[in-house]
Order: sequence, then C-alpha cells, then structure tokens
Amino acid sequence: MNKPLSVLPLNLGLMAASPQAGAQEGAQSGGYRLPPAALQAIVDAARSPGLSLSPRRDIVAVVQTPPLPGIAEVAQPELKLAGLRINPRTCASSRFSFGTDLALLDVATRKERRIRGLPRGLRVSDLSWSPDQRHLAFTHVSLKGERGAVELWVVDLAEGKARKLSPQPLSAVLTRGFNWLPDSSGLLVHWRPAGVGKAPVGNGIPSGPIEQDSTSDGHVRQLRTYQDLLKSEDDARLFEYYVTVQMAIIDLHGKTRLVGAPGQFSRTSLSPSGEYILTQSIMRPYSYIVPVSSFGERIEVRDLHGDVVHTVANLPLEEGLPPGNDAVSDGVRHVSWRADAPASLAWAEAQDGGDPAREVVDGIRDLVLLQAAPFREPPKVLARLTMRYAGIAWGRDDVALVNERWHKTRDYKQWMIEPAHLSTPPELIYSGSYEDRYNSPGSPVMRADANGFPRLLIGPGTTVLLDGAGATPEGDRPFLDRLSLTTRHKERLFQSAAPYFENVAAVLNDDGTLLLTARESPTERPNYYLRDLTKPEGEQLTSLTSYPHPTPQLKDVYKEQIRYARADGVELTATLMLPPEYDAARDGPLPMLMWAYPQEFKSAGAASQTTGSPYRFNAVSYWGPAAFLAMGYAVLDNPSFPIVGSGDEEPNDTYLPQLVASAEAAVEEVVRRGVADRHRIAVGGHSYGAFMTGNLLAHTRLFRAGIARSGAYNRTLTPFGFQSEERPYWQVPAVYQAMSPFNSADKIKDAMLLIHGAEDSNSGTFPIQSERMFQAIKGLGGTARLVMLPNESHAYRARESILHMLYETNAWLEKYVKNATA
Repeated sequence: MNKPLSVLPLNLGLMAASPQAGAQEGAQSGGYRLPPAALQAIVDAARSPGLSLSPRRDIVAVVQTPPLPGIAEVAQPELKLAGLRINPRTCASSRFSFGTDLALLDVATRKERRIRGLPRGLRVSDLSWSPDQRHLAFTHVSLKGERGAVELWVVDLAEGKARKLSPQPLSAVLTRGFNWLPDSSGLLVHWRPAGVGKAPVGNGIPSGPIEQDSTSDGHVRQLRTYQDLLKSEDDARLFEYYVTVQMAIIDLHGKTRLVGAPGQFSRTSLSPSGEYILTQSIMRPYSYIVPVSSFGERIEVRDLHGDVVHTVANLPLEEGLPPGNDAVSDGVRHVSWRADAPASLAWAEAQDGGDPAREVVDGIRDLVLLQAAPFREPPKVLARLTMRYAGIAWGRDDVALVNERWHKTRDYKQWMIEPAHLSTPPELIYSGSYEDRYNSPGSPVMRADANGFPRLLIGPGTTVLLDGAGATPEGDRPFLDRLSLTTRHKERLFQSAAPYFENVAAVLNDDGTLLLTARESPTERPNYYLRDLTKPEGEQLTSLTSYPHPTPQLKDVYKEQIRYARADGVELTATLMLPPEYDAARDGPLPMLMWAYPQEFKSAGAASQTTGSPYRFNAVSYWGPAAFLAMGYAVLDNPSFPIVGSGDEEPNDTYLPQLVASAEAAVEEVVRRGVADRHRIAVGGHSYGAFMTGNLLAHTRLFRAGIARSGAYNRTLTPFGFQSEERPYWQVPAVYQAMSPFNSADKIKDAMLLIHGAEDSNSGTFPIQSERMFQAIKGLGGTARLVMLPNESHAYRARESILHMLYETNAWLEKYVKNATA
C-alpha cells in the first residue's frame, strides 16, 4: 500500500441534508418508504471522519463526514457528456463527496485544534498540504440559490486561520482544479475562463442525421459498452464549454498570473523543479462510442508562461483496443515526471502495437523511456519488459523499482534499476503471481519529499520498507518489513497479532520504528494509535482517536471466519455472522441472507487461499447484508465463489458448474452447523454479484429468494467482454449464452427482487438490463419486482434511496424467506 501523504484515502462524506427530509413524506404519499426502525438506525449511525496526514507526518487534517444527503441534493442538475457527469451550477463533477468540518490534530500531543475563518455551510471536496507544511489548501463547493462555484481556500497553519484565496471559481470537471507549486509559494489552478459567457444551447432543430463510419481494415478491436456518451454536435460544443479551463498561478497573497490561453486540459502536472508544466489537452475529432478517456490527446511540456517548449506526443482518438486484457494503447502512455529528478519525463511504449496476441521477436512487450529537460537529446531506455509496465517507485539515482505484470497468466515481477546508470543490469527483486496473496511481498513505503513528490523511503544499506496485507491460512495479518535491496535480507518489524486486526496506516519516521496504525477487534471499531517499536511490547501503543461504536445495539453480534470445501476440492472461505444472543442449540436454525461476488482465478491454489480476518470489526453497514442481523437473520458475508481456469482453460468456460458447486458447498456448511434453515435462505449481490444471483436462481433451487442490485443479465449486451472475460461474443457465443441468466429466465422459479439506479453510469450495467430481466420473468409467469431508484448511479447516495432499498429488501425477505414454509 503506497500511502505517501494520506493516512487513509480521503473518503469524505456527502452533502449534509436534513436526515428526515423527504423520507416521511414519501412514506405517506406512496413514494419513498421507510424500513423498520432497527434498519433506520444503521443508516443514521455516526460516520468516522476522513484523515489526511501532513508531509512531516506530525499533523492530521480531520474532515468531518456528514450524514447521507437528501434526494434534493442528489437530484441537482446533471449533464451527461463523453462519459462525464457534470453539475452545470458548479462546473465540477456532479458526484463529489463533501466534508462539513475541518480541524487539525497534533499527533504528538493528541490535541485537536479548531480552524478559524472557515466558510459557512462548509463543503470540503478536496484538500492538499503544501510541501513545506505551512499551508493547507482546500476547495469549498459553494451553493447559493441556483448559482454555485468551486472556491479555493487556504489555511495558514501558524495562524490556524482559513481564507479564500482565488477570486475566480475553479473548474473541477476533469481535475480537482489546483496543485501546489513545488516550492510552496503558491498554486497552479484551473479557472473557469473569465468572459466565457453562457453555455451553448441548441435550438432543438437537427441540422442533419448523426453519422458514423467503420472502414474494413481487418483489425479486431474491443469496443466496451459505455454510458453518457456524446450524441450530437450540440453535445460536443457543450462538452468543450465545460472542459475548457484557464491555467493560472496564484501566490499566497492572492496575486495571480495567467498561464497561456484557455484550453481543454485534462491534466496538468508541475515538474519537481517547478520550471515546467506537463499538460494533456483533449483534441478533436470526438467519438459517439467511447468516452473522453479515449479521445485524442496532445501531450506537451510548457514553461510557466504557458508556451510549449516540447511536444511529447500527439495521440489519436482510440475507438477500442486489440482483444485481451493485456491490450494497451499503441504509442506513448503513462507519461509522468520522474519524482527524484528536477525535470525528467518517463513513459511506457508498447513494442507489439499494444496487441498481446502479436509475437515479439526479442520477447520485449514494453519499453520504459526517460528523457530529461531541455528535451533535446533522444529519450533513453530505462527498462525493457517482457510484460506490461505496471508503474515505478522512484528513489534516487541508484534506486528505482519498476513493476510489470501479465493478466493472462497473473504473473508479476519487480526490478531494481539505477536511473542514472542505465548500463547497470536490472536486478530482479520479486517474481510471482499477483493472485498468490500468501506470498505477496507487500508494497514499498513512500514518503513525500521536499517538493511534495512521492519517493521511496530508503534506509541505511539501501533498505526499503514493505507494507503488506499478510494473508495467511488463518486470515490477514498486516505487516511491515525492512528489505535490503543489496543482500535481499528481510526483517519483520511489525505484524498484527490476535485478538486484534492492526494495519499500518503510515510510517512516521525514517527507520520505520514509529507507526500510525488503525487497530480494531470484532467489538471495537477502527481507531488510530501510535505504535513505538523501540519500546517493550506492552508499552508500544498510544491511543490517538477514540471513536465510539456506531451501532452499540449490535455490538454483540457473533462473527466467525469459516472454511469449507467445494466438491472439486477447492477450499472456500466465508464470514458467518449471527444476531446478538443467538444460540443455535437453543433457538434452532435461522433464515439466512447470503451475499457474494464471484472472482476469477488461474489456479485452484490461489482460489483456495483464505481472505479476510476473524479479528476485523463487526461493522454493520446499510450497504451490505450485515444490516439484516438487526432483523433476526443469519448472514453469510462474502462466501468464496471462485471461478478457476487453470493453464490454457479460461475460467468462464465452466462458470456455471463452478458457481453452482460453490453455492451448494456454502449451503451445506451453514445447514451442517445448524445456523441456517435449508428452506429459508436468500442469496444476493451488487453488480457482478447481482449477475451471480440471477444465475443461481435460474440454475438451482437452493434459495427461496434473490436480491439483485444494479446487475447485468444479458451478456450479448456486453459483447466485447465483461469482468475478466477478454474474448468477444463472436469468438465464444456459447459461453456468453450460457452465462446469461436472461436466457434462462423461464427456469427462475423463486422470487427475484431487482433494484437498479435509474441513472447507472457503470460500463455494462445499463438500467435496461434490469428492466428487460424483469420483463422476461413477468412475461414467463415468474415472481419478481423491479425497483428503479431515481437520480441514482451504480452506487446509491441519497438517504431516501438507501432507506427505500432497505425497505424493499426487508419486505421481500419477510415475505419469501422468513415466513416461507418447506
């Protein structure tokens, strides 16, 4: 886990709204409905704040996570253009998350400091520490009536006071809209261009038909299915209006200087020296079948006046890649600054045209190239890879770690190179399968340097720290190792031990002896601790936070990590959860909700590895199945549904028999334990888990009901692949046909509840998937219910939507599972 700056990814909450707004009214009018009070309490449980660690690792920014937003917030205006969802009021992504308070926590003293001068009705969307840690910048999304703006604010740490810095609203459609200069003197911002006028409005009268062409060139391309695409030239002009930004540099006194002319910049990045800006600009022609991420781009290096000093590449529109999950773009990709040099660019280039099926004479699939300013010398070859480039961790002139991987075989390799001495042969640090969790070495620990760029934390003797999940047959036990890159000697500094699950959130000093950890147990929610490894074991921990149990009414739920075998010998894992005070011998078997998500593997050994930990907190969330412990159900959470394809065999060639075998094994295990009534079990899942649910109802009678949320059921509507399936429909039509529960809708004899966000933007899970599946079951005389949640995407956000989802699920389970008879 590479966490150079943040304790945790800043997972801010959503816009605050009145907790009861809309729900009660909807219940009376027949609209949104409320579930029982026990489920409502879970939805409204207090949420943990988001944390962001400072560069010197001694202060934490604490961002308060608010309650769920009301539907009025979620239903704000939204434009759908080129795969983007834009709020035209704010010129920003319409799916922002927000924090409602901001404070500073001193790590050493554990004292929280309030910040003065914060804007009223604070909505923090993004924040970033200055490299010198003297300031903290954040964006506040201001909404006033029908108008809105993304405002740039800055906190002076010495004064503990916030002030608005930018006089002009930011544009945050494609980026967050701001980045610190490496010397901390100011920020590079993306403004909404001044004088741009109102958004273009079409007159509604078409100027002609919408035309698209395909020329027979003999090349097969994968064209995945996407939502929210451009549909006309009017859309294209509107898209250009919202993605055009004006770069500017603003100092800490608010003085600004424009950088060049406005442009369609999808990314801007300052060099570590602060002399150059790497820009990526969207180019025409656009497309009606792929999103903006596949549009043509011009990649350039500019000076701080905005003048182009070097053109890196002009990348054409790319409507599809060659077949295969190892396919990549032909040409320059993954362009970025070398973190440990003043101004050097690194990037990858495929040597097989991006086509994994193409033979390469020397075995080299990818080159990694390096070019230093002033970019007059030709680029140098940094690494020659036999698989696909998978990123680089920069350290110093003699140490960088380059990763490569190949999806087809799940192979992974890590090499140590010397960027300043390219004649030195690379050294193999690790080789294995990225599916093999038991033998995963972990990820190198990174830290921010003086310019704010993430670099390897290198200790004496060229040692690095490795942070890993520590998967074992008994469950995950996170660890921190020190590895010598010269001798390969490895020393374990820390490992989580029962009866707690403790994860390294950040390394606070250079030698890895002072850690910030997140510690939890089945009855204690995650809290943060300082762990000093130089002290005796019993004296190492100091509490930093003390968040209370969010659902004390369910504190005593029983949880057990169980293992059982599939008929073919594959070992499976699941988390069994039982209601408080339940006793199987006394109370007998319960109705059960089983919730899962299938996963593909290339070996039975990897599929059999234990996942999760018995010492994780018994979190009861409204999103997963555990909420129904409050309603008296037993829960089997995340039971393994591995789909294994060894050697040349593809996993999905035997998808259905493996899926059914896993379900049979899970049912037999919970029945054998006496905790579940064989005739009162439901199965459910979200997305690919909903697809699984449809198949299990179509091909077994193991379950009395199914809960399928935001799924896909007809694989001919995703003909160029789905999940890890890389073969197109026309190559293996029988596989697509057999895997589609829509084709077996006539075999569904048990009750199926389909819930879907009416504005689902996820590739492949179009709302029509649930609509057509429901229509099929209804027309065939089956039992089903379709619930479309307005204004919701693939995941649901509004409090009213979440409550209604729980209402529908509970009512379905009560009718078809809890009160079912044999």
